[in-house]
Amino acid sequence: MSPGLLRGVDRAAFAVAFAGRLRHAGVAAGLAEIDDFVRALDASPPGDMSTLYWTARVSLVRRHADLTAFDSVFAAVFEDAPPLPPPDRSATPAGDRDDVHVPVPTSTADDGPGGGLPWATLPPAVADAPESDSALRLPERRPSALAGLAERPFDDLNAAQVTMLGEALREAIVGWPTRRTRRHAVSAAGGRIALRATINRARRTGWEPVEVVRERAVRRPRRVVLLCDVSESMRAQATAYLHLMRAFAVVAEAEVFAFATTLTRLTVVLRHSSAAEAVAQASVAVTDRYGGTRIATNLRALLTSQRADVVRGAVVVIGSDGWDSDPPDELAAVMARLRRRAYRIVWLNPRAGAPGFAPRTAGMAAALPYCDRMLPAGTFQDLLVVARQLQSVTCTDGLKWPTLTPAPRIIA
Repeated sequence: MSPGLLRGVDRAAFAVAFAGRLRHAGVAAGLAEIDDFVRALDASPPGDMSTLYWTARVSLVRRHADLTAFDSVFAAVFEDAPPLPPPDRSATPAGDRDDVHVPVPTSTADDGPGGGLPWATLPPAVADAPESDSALRLPERRPSALAGLAERPFDDLNAAQVTMLGEALREAIVGWPTRRTRRHAVSAAGGRIALRATINRARRTGWEPVEVVRERAVRRPRRVVLLCDVSESMRAQATAYLHLMRAFAVVAEAEVFAFATTLTRLTVVLRHSSAAEAVAQASVAVTDRYGGTRIATNLRALLTSQRADVVRGAVVVIGSDGWDSDPPDELAAVMARLRRRAYRIVWLNPRAGAPGFAPRTAGMAAALPYCDRMLPAGTFQDLLVVARQLQSVTCTDGLKWPTLTPAPRIIA
């Protein structure tokens, strides 16, 4: 028996190409069959054409009706195939592996759809080796559609692309941090002794505390409140920010608001199962979209409304470029009031990622000292980073949000 019929051949590429020819002929050779074929070639390398035939037939054929098509494809591929040359010993690495990539000529038995089988992948890197036209050239890897759009500005994206990236935002929020409440519940994993429950059970044993009951503090998801600026200066970013708000509204049950000259609650609207329908309904609900901006007035309206308690102990996220028609001292006063109620305040600025950015607008300069962090949010990649940053918020005793600067807040 020869040392190996397929010695020097990339088994995975060979199996995939041969299974593709079988599928083209009507044989149901899927990923499971290809995996079995590769494992069979590795476990028992074929020494002759008969062994290769039975190895391929047992691994790739599952139905008796496919035998005729399999025999036809196998004969068309291997009947007139040229013998494989021995591998180049100078380029063979140490070891007894058979899947060495060497420049073996491709099969020319069939020039039908897909061409011949790829007997080898790219040749090994050898100094001053001539380029071989017969070696299979792998296509250049291209970024996925999502990766290709993540860094593009919002202005260059159409509605379908924004919707696709919005779904990626929703999938990125997999877990939301919790906070410790004042309530306690019985826990089998340990904790402090629950005196009332322990004494109650001791009544069954003559008031001897035979069984000690322990309890832990109940933890609930940290509340998050998002406010999105939908004024004229935020026209390009408004739809993308609405998708971010929808992601938190669906996954973290966040309270979301949009503002321009007035404040509009969008929590119920953005929880629609369809992202496109949710954003469309939100656009209709905001009557003052693409108008002026009154940040201080809208924040004060939230703090004095019947929903003011949603801010208490919550992570407040404000998405705006900082352009405000209200006086800066009014915005500073309402931000100070918001800071006393909120757990954290994060400001998303679409222009913060630009080189040489500085908060030169009066509104941004007045609000920034009361923010825990200002994050750039000019692309969907920035919004994905924002989603991960917000999920890093913890409320464990003695720990604070990593990388944040404690008060007084940074302005740079």
